[in-house]
Amino acid sequence: MSVLLSSDTGGVRTLTLNRPHRKNAVDAELWAALRESLISAARDRGVRALVLTGAGGAFCSGADLTAGAADARHPLDKVRDLNEVAVLLHELPVPTVAKVTGVAVGAGWNLALGCDLVVATPEARFSQIFTRRGLSPDCAGTWLLPRLAGLQQAKRLALLAETIDAEEARALNLVTWVVPAERIDAFVDDLGERLAGGPPVALAQTKALLNEATHSTLHEALASEARAQAVNFATTDAQEAYAAFAEKREPRFTGRWYRSPEGPACAKP
Repeated sequence: MSVLLSSDTGGVRTLTLNRPHRKNAVDAELWAALRESLISAARDRGVRALVLTGAGGAFCSGADLTAGAADARHPLDKVRDLNEVAVLLHELPVPTVAKVTGVAVGAGWNLALGCDLVVATPEARFSQIFTRRGLSPDCAGTWLLPRLAGLQQAKRLALLAETIDAEEARALNLVTWVVPAERIDAFVDDLGERLAGGPPVALAQTKALLNEATHSTLHEALASEARAQAVNFATTDAQEAYAAFAEKREPRFTGRWYRSPEGPACAKP
């Protein structure tokens, strides 16, 4: 059985971590599968949004430390696998959603934090468990936590390795929505459909601008916004949005290139 399941519905690709016997702890095989799947999603124009979740009632219990003996690679090589996945997830040009049920621990929690939006059930539990294992955070945890929760709370979570529930995670800006277990599937399906129906180029530009804003100056952010708007106006989506508004209908966004005000739209490659 595959350690990573992939399914597509209406422009939404769902990746499911599939090692339920280990609460979806990630071993070398699953890291490699995640890497390849994220590369594939970035290149597939049919993918308009991505959902990351786990099988068997858990999101991810972190890296599978029990698999270490069977993996003779140097620890730096192993960490590079984590780093590649963290970067690919962060830079994916489509919106990403983590659907969290059960535990999200260590690198597993950081995978969820690496998504643009996080939906969790009230039963979900989160921990930066690293120091309990004699380790320090990885999979971009030290970069993500201070930006989302602030430096002091990031230090609390990382140094004490406390376990917190979904409501506290939401209060710390580490979860976007808390949704009852019986409703989370429908909620995420609707969210994915809304994201997939958006203007793909504008969404990609918006995601990149917000990511870059964490380390850019005001002037750099304004210059990037100007370049992004030029890209957006070069698509048919800007014209489609105006037309849909005038005609009182929902827009149909495609992300196609708009050649010129006089000429036809460029065919989708």
